[in-house]
Amino acid sequence: MSLKAIGAKIFAKIAVRQINQWASSPVETQERVFKNLIATAKDTVFGKDHGFAEIASHQDFIAKVPVRDYEALRSYVDRVVAGEEDIIWPGKPLYFAKTSGTTSGAKYIPLTKESMPTHIAAARNAILCYIHETGNASFVDGKMIFLQGSPEMTTQNGIGLGRLSGIVAHYVPKYLLKNRLPSWETNCIEDWETKVDAVVKETKNEDMTVISGIPPWVQMYFEKLTEVTGKKTGDLFKNFQLFIYGGVNFEPYRAKFEALIGREVPSIELFPASEGFFAFQDSQAKKGMLLQLDSGIFYEFVEADHFFTEHPKRLTVGEVQLGINYVLLISTNAGLWSYNIGDTVEFTSLKPYRIIVTGRIKHFISAFGEHVIGKEVETAMKKAMDACGFSISEFTVAPQTNPKEGELAYHEWFIEFENTEHNLNKIAEKLDAALQIQNSYYKDLLDGNMLQPLKISALQKGAFQGYMKSQGKLGGQNKVPRLSNDRKIADGLNAYKLTAL
Repeated sequence: MSLKAIGAKIFAKIAVRQINQWASSPVETQERVFKNLIATAKDTVFGKDHGFAEIASHQDFIAKVPVRDYEALRSYVDRVVAGEEDIIWPGKPLYFAKTSGTTSGAKYIPLTKESMPTHIAAARNAILCYIHETGNASFVDGKMIFLQGSPEMTTQNGIGLGRLSGIVAHYVPKYLLKNRLPSWETNCIEDWETKVDAVVKETKNEDMTVISGIPPWVQMYFEKLTEVTGKKTGDLFKNFQLFIYGGVNFEPYRAKFEALIGREVPSIELFPASEGFFAFQDSQAKKGMLLQLDSGIFYEFVEADHFFTEHPKRLTVGEVQLGINYVLLISTNAGLWSYNIGDTVEFTSLKPYRIIVTGRIKHFISAFGEHVIGKEVETAMKKAMDACGFSISEFTVAPQTNPKEGELAYHEWFIEFENTEHNLNKIAEKLDAALQIQNSYYKDLLDGNMLQPLKISALQKGAFQGYMKSQGKLGGQNKVPRLSNDRKIADGLNAYKLTAL
């Protein structure tokens, strides 16, 4: 065992001990974070506008600080972007992570000297927890690749501006730089297809042990590796032993990944966002990701079913229950306050607090009152794949509210299969049955002849990559929504249809 691997095991033991300290006192940890956030920001413009000096409890906070999304907070953020200080957090942020909003145009998410280290620590601790649990640290001696956005940044009013993954690239520890790929020059390539070609060229002859990225784009990398070398990824990289991912549910991709790799590879799931690093998988044996309660983020949770009602109840971590779909709200040491990031989560454990991401509060289908969410369609797809033995590259679901004359409305599933030799009728039956089990409203609509069973539209190979490229969202942190309540994505995919059921 190398000195680096021995050091990693020692470091992992220390990190896990520290994590267990705050994880074992979650309510107290969150109360401390809450009080520190309020005290630190009370003299900012936002703090004065919302009476932070008079806030002593969560109930005081609820009374003074409404739930906001980016658009509602924008008047404050715009002042920060313009160069003003002490607006939502003391001083100026170090960076803005620039993201493309679907309704708000470009979004500028602040990263401060207090919040930036928590992003780095959480990513590091995810790997250290894996080392501590499994005893495996040998991968630290091999090459590691993190498929991400360009690390190049611009400056605006003295504040760095770039993509989150690119900003984080500037914080790679020195002891990992020698092992890290691709090169800085390749990482700076903006065009995704050109970048993947360059990454393949740089890595195909290396000893890759860790590969990280959003699954659909890592899949594209694996496919290109096979195309260029004629080998499965696992044969090419014989010591490849850890896949780290985030952004989307991995289960729909798992079968395709194992086929491309040629074997199973352990994985670690992360829940990072520009607004904060919220959770990571701390155990290979337990379901869910450990909620980061001691990372300068105070969490609130609203039951998703009640979110759009007037004055929905905002819960703290000590009030949540298992198995309920919650909208996640955050207040952070980057100056976001009771901020709706748009994600929904469900708790899988309360000792310690572990979550899974169930979807997006804006990504659902309820054209007929059924309120189908991302977790439900992903679970249905997994059950159908297990029952019918097929694999997919990608899928999304949309309502068809204007069917052919004489037909009932239905849900249309756009699926890019790995091959077309499948019984689409059987797959549709399995999908529909699995969805009915999870969603009683959907079942009632079918039983009441308000809807007909779902239909499948099989798509050409490369359909989703083609669609994302047409939208200027190929690669990086972009991902295809699993479902939507309109036909915008569906209309864009119509050109790629092979057959429709």
